[in-house]
Amino acid sequence: MAQEFIVEADGGSRGNPGPAGYGAVVIDAVTGETLAETAEYVGVATNNVAEYKGLVAGLKAARDLDPDATVRVRMDSKLVVEQMSGRWKIKHPDMKPLAAEAAAVLPRTQVTYQWIPREKNKHADRLANEAMDAGKRGEQWSPSASTADLRAASRAAAEPAGPPGDAAAGAAKARAALAGATGKATGGTSPGGTSTDAGAVAADVRAAHSVAAGDSNTSSTTNTGTDTATPPVGWAAAADLGAPATFVLLRHGETPLTPEKRFSGSGGSDPSLSEVGREQAVRVAAALAARGTVQAVVSSPLLRCQETARTVAARLGLDVELEPGLRETDFGAWEGLTFAEARERYPDELTAWLASPNVAPPGGESFAEVTSRVSAARDKLQAAYAGRTVLLVTHVTPVKTLVRLALGAPPESLFRMELSAASLSAVAYYADGNASVRLLNDTGHLR
Repeated sequence: MAQEFIVEADGGSRGNPGPAGYGAVVIDAVTGETLAETAEYVGVATNNVAEYKGLVAGLKAARDLDPDATVRVRMDSKLVVEQMSGRWKIKHPDMKPLAAEAAAVLPRTQVTYQWIPREKNKHADRLANEAMDAGKRGEQWSPSASTADLRAASRAAAEPAGPPGDAAAGAAKARAALAGATGKATGGTSPGGTSTDAGAVAADVRAAHSVAAGDSNTSSTTNTGTDTATPPVGWAAAADLGAPATFVLLRHGETPLTPEKRFSGSGGSDPSLSEVGREQAVRVAAALAARGTVQAVVSSPLLRCQETARTVAARLGLDVELEPGLRETDFGAWEGLTFAEARERYPDELTAWLASPNVAPPGGESFAEVTSRVSAARDKLQAAYAGRTVLLVTHVTPVKTLVRLALGAPPESLFRMELSAASLSAVAYYADGNASVRLLNDTGHLR
């Protein structure tokens, strides 16, 4: 009777592209015993290239043990799993030959693919990090020096299973190791004040429509919170602050009021998504599912956000948590009006509102009040999801407010940002209070 193996593989890049390595382990499916480990520093490459190389190495290791064995491949790369399963097309020129090489190692009938959360792929992740650490020293990985198997076993016994993770987070941890946390592999901020996870979230949310790795969208700023505290930045910042809490900010899909550019806040009719908005929600769900990055979904309680959030969460296999602090501004008497109509009916009030964040629309809510509750929601969620990636499905004002605070920009900057329906933005929050704006108003998944 043919043996059954489990191959767990991973790859990472400290820079994406940058110094890269992979790791793979072959496990006896019956006993759970580690049968073989392999890892290699591969030079400068992207995360996805390293992941594919890890897959190839793992399959070859399994074949060397028993060419007739059935193999169950488990990886935390949604992209690789879906492409090798034949459900997604392989468009990137760097991936095609690697995918073909992987497919040729063993007959297709002997191999199946399964996506797993990053927390369940720690053994291969550690091997990949060991390989990158060796490359940093100008060496190649040596199995005799590896402690990945021992650490995987001890941590598996000591730690409960974590929430779904993502390959980008593993790469962020690897890049932090490059900055000085060798063996620990936790993400953080580089001494120069630049996020060590530069572009990872941006690459994740664009992966579904570009199927390309290696994008870089670096931005490192200071999160002033209530605009009074200034945490240390640049060389004064700590080199290893742990993985950030990353908020992927999704504005809800279109409603019937959206294309008419009418005030639509939390004090109006609470419209549902239009047909266009529902299609937008489906598309953004596919984009986020492409990488398996999101570990939790939190939504404004307003109907248009809940509908958008449920569509995404269903695709990701997650539940939806409601957070009242993420609701849109209450525009009071202006609800349902266009800007021109509000100016015609309330000229003095509108002028005052535009001039000061402390002025509210008649019967509504000021931007200062919105900032207060959005900041409270941010702090609450940042503590609850420390080191994790959470999707916040919300509205124009809350998204712009979170970005503004992360940048330390003045209140009037709210009027200087474009935010399209169903667009994606992202902000990462570090333990020292610094924030990194990773993405703003990405709509590539809608094209």
